[in-house]
Amino acid sequence: MQFDFGPSCAGLRGSFSKSRSCRSVHRIGKRLVIRGASEGRGTGVENEEESSSDHEEGDATISVIPRRNKSPIASEGRGTGVENEEESSSDYEEGDATISVIPRRNKSPIAAAEDVDVSNGTVAPATSSSAIPAAKKRQRRTRIPDKPYLRIMPWNLWTILKNYIGKELTEIPIPFNFCEPLSMLQRLVEDYEYSEILDKAAMASDSCEQLAYVAAFTVSSYATTSNRTAKPFNPLLGETYELDRTDDLGWKCISEQVSHHPPVVAQHCESKNWICHQEFSMTSSFKGKYLQVKPLGMTHLTFLSSGNRYTWKKVTTNVNNIILGKLWVDHHGDMEIVNHKTGEKCVLQFIPSEPFSPSKQRKVTGAVMNAKRELVWVLNGTWDNKMEASKVAEKRSQVKGKQVLETEAPVVVWQRRWPPLEAEKYYNFSEFACQLNELEEGVAPTDSRLRPDQRLMEEGLPVPQYEPIWFKKEMDTSMYPIDDSVYHLYKGKYWECKEKQNWSVCPDIF
Repeated sequence: MQFDFGPSCAGLRGSFSKSRSCRSVHRIGKRLVIRGASEGRGTGVENEEESSSDHEEGDATISVIPRRNKSPIASEGRGTGVENEEESSSDYEEGDATISVIPRRNKSPIAAAEDVDVSNGTVAPATSSSAIPAAKKRQRRTRIPDKPYLRIMPWNLWTILKNYIGKELTEIPIPFNFCEPLSMLQRLVEDYEYSEILDKAAMASDSCEQLAYVAAFTVSSYATTSNRTAKPFNPLLGETYELDRTDDLGWKCISEQVSHHPPVVAQHCESKNWICHQEFSMTSSFKGKYLQVKPLGMTHLTFLSSGNRYTWKKVTTNVNNIILGKLWVDHHGDMEIVNHKTGEKCVLQFIPSEPFSPSKQRKVTGAVMNAKRELVWVLNGTWDNKMEASKVAEKRSQVKGKQVLETEAPVVVWQRRWPPLEAEKYYNFSEFACQLNELEEGVAPTDSRLRPDQRLMEEGLPVPQYEPIWFKKEMDTSMYPIDDSVYHLYKGKYWECKEKQNWSVCPDIF
C-alpha cells in the first residue's frame, strides 16, 4: 500500500505495510519518545541526547527531530506537555528514505473530543447554555444484575469446533454459557459509544483534521473487545433494535436483521450534524488454534454541514486460545478511510499483537494525507486505550541529506472510558453497554429487548426447556434389548386436534 507524499516532499513515496515499520509518538513522563513500530519489531529512542534512525524508501529521505515544546497541552489521560531538555530524533528505515517528525508548540485548533456538549442534539462547547436541563434527560441504569455462576462443563469450545476446521461457523450453535445477554444488533450499536468524537469532527476547522477525528472514531469501536470475549445472540430474521439517545447524546439508531443466510444487518444512525449507515455481514472460520472473523460490507459517514462523505471497512478479528488458556481478541490489517468529496484519505494499520511482548500489543498507527498525497496528520495509539494525533506543521529543507517534517505536539483525540473493576461480575459491560438492553416503552414488537431468552439470561434466570407437544422422549421398549437408545416418540392426539380444529395446546412461535 503506497503513500505518495507529492512533489513538495521530493517525490517521496512512503509504504505502510504489515512488514514495514511505522512511526509512533509516545509520552513517557515529561519526555517525548518516538518509536518505530512494526510487526515483529519495535524500536524507540528514549535518551536525553539527540539521536536518529532512518526510514528509507526510494532515494528520498525525511528526518524526525523532536524539539522542546513550550506550550503545555492538557488532555484526559496525558501530562501537561513536552518538556524535552535536549533535542532528540527517531527515524524509521524503509527502502532508501527516512521519515522524521518534529513535535513542536501546538498551534493546531484540534482539541480533546470530550470538550463537546451534544445534549440538545447539536454541537456546542461544553459550557454552552443550550444544554437540556438534567431533569429532562432520562435516568438510565449504570449496571445489570451479576451473571449467574455457571458450572464448568467437561467440554470447551474445542469439543464443539474441532469438526469445523476451515469451515464457515456462522450457523454453529454455541452453548449458552459462552454468550452475553445482548443481540448482535445491540453489539453493533456499541460502535457509537464514543459518538462525541463525530460531534467534535463536525466542528473541525478543515477536512483533514475532520478525517483525523473520523479515524479515531473507527478505532474506538474496537475498545470493548479487549476484555469481552463472549458471543452475542444471533438475531432472528426480521429482528430490529432501536436506540434513541437524542436527549443526552444527540443521535438515534435503528437496525434490522435483513437476511439470515448469509446473516446481514442493516443499520442507520443519525444526528443533526452527521448520518452514518452500514450493512454488516461477516465470514468466520476456525483455523485450529484461533477463530478468524472477516467483516464484510462498508460503513458510510456523511457530515451534513460540509457534505464530506467518508467510507471504510472493518479489519480482521482473531479470537485466540480456543484450545487452551484464556480467550483473547486481536485485530489486524489495514483500514483505508476515504473522503469522497475531497479525495483525502487516511490509512490505519492495526499491527498484530505479540502476546509475550507488552510493547507490541494492540498498536495502531496511521497517516492522514490530502488529495496531493502529502502527509498532514500522523496518528498513533492502541485500539484498547487511546489515540493521539500530531499535525504536520512545516516542511524543512534538506538537513544532513534528509527531508524533515515538523509536527505539532500530539493531542489525545480519543480516550477510553474504562468500566469499573466490578464489571467482571456482569460480562465486563461498560455503562453504555448496560443501557442497551434496558426496557423501553413504545418500541417495535420485533425489538431485541423483548427476546425472552436474552431477558432471562440478563436477569440470571434459567431459560425454560421446551416441552414437545406431540412427542415424548423415552426408550422404545419394542426394540429393547436390541436398541436401548432414547428417542422422541409420537404420543398421539395431533390428528384428533386437527379434526376438531382445537390448537389451544400449541405455543405461539410466530
